[in-house]
Amino acid sequence: MTTTKSKTVYTPVFTDGAEFRIPTFKLLKQDGSLYKGGKAPDIDKEKALRIYRAMVTTRVLDERMLGAQRQGRLSFYMQCTGEEASVIGSTAALDDADMIMGQYREQGALAYRGFTIDEFMNQLFGNELDYGKGRQMPVHYGSSKLNYMTISSPLATQIPQATGYAYGQKMAGDGHCTIVYFGEGAASEGDFHAGLNMATVHRVPAIFFCRNNGYAISTPADEQFAADGIAPRGFGYKMDTIRVDGNDILAVYQATEAARKLAVEENRPVLIEAMTYRLAAHSSSDDPSGYRSKDEEAVWREKDPILRMQNWLKKHKWWSEDEEKELQERLRREVLETMKRAQKLPPPPLESLITDVYDDVPPLLNAQFEKLKAHIRKYPDEYPKSAAHVQGGA
Repeated sequence: MTTTKSKTVYTPVFTDGAEFRIPTFKLLKQDGSLYKGGKAPDIDKEKALRIYRAMVTTRVLDERMLGAQRQGRLSFYMQCTGEEASVIGSTAALDDADMIMGQYREQGALAYRGFTIDEFMNQLFGNELDYGKGRQMPVHYGSSKLNYMTISSPLATQIPQATGYAYGQKMAGDGHCTIVYFGEGAASEGDFHAGLNMATVHRVPAIFFCRNNGYAISTPADEQFAADGIAPRGFGYKMDTIRVDGNDILAVYQATEAARKLAVEENRPVLIEAMTYRLAAHSSSDDPSGYRSKDEEAVWREKDPILRMQNWLKKHKWWSEDEEKELQERLRREVLETMKRAQKLPPPPLESLITDVYDDVPPLLNAQFEKLKAHIRKYPDEYPKSAAHVQGGA
């Protein structure tokens, strides 16, 4: 058994740790210039534009799909708006073979790795081309080919799962890691503590990325915890920890790049707390005007992460207003046209309802399925045509 040497005192001394506040790592100012003493990470033009296009793609997709939900064309949607630098900057610092486990606001990670607008739409509408076969709510994406684990609705379940997956990567020895995203609200779940403790005990190559966007739905951070954010919790598990400006694409990239090096080369898990802001509502079911002011939102709109990176690109002469206009128009047109196509596709066939779990479907489940088909045949007008025309239909 190992023991930790500590200073001995002979009178009771209490401390709440308030004398130490974790600093925030920053590199890029809003005007696109670097802070004095800051050095940008080594990102070439091709990669910088890949990052930027993914950010704009995510923003345009979010705007259009929230509009579609308001029109009644989509049941539910969640936006990444305002947090694109945190998600895409960190994803870009990884190897594309590294595993991503998201919460539900990381569509930018998929956009960066090449998930197409068609693939987004197929999942959102749960049509026959949806990889999840319509079994998940909208925005619960997944892609095995892009190493993006399918999202689950229960909060924080992905955190201990990430530790377990990273342990497997360590055993495989292929030099890959897992990054897991979650909000500061999810960090109040027991799964957060279990996942971090297990990761440090077993020394797994995992990066725990907390998007501290200020609100757990409607609960502000100062009503969630009294301590200095989420980062100090890493110390309780002896975990390497850093806090970063989550709207600063360069700082997020450099911090994650360094975290990946620790995770992969030394099996040292890392906690990153990205300080950002959710410019949109929590979801399409939420109205943020009930718990925060327009003045507060306006302050953060001035810190827009996409505009900040755009200014940096322009300073390098890697981007122009004409290119910006062309990209925006092309993406808006593509999203609208793709949405129309996805809406017209039929849902997954009824027979797919009981597949993918068992190699051979158990007799009891088959019997239940036959009862379902009989019910649909009896009331065909109550079900979509694709379901009514089941095998053996009337």
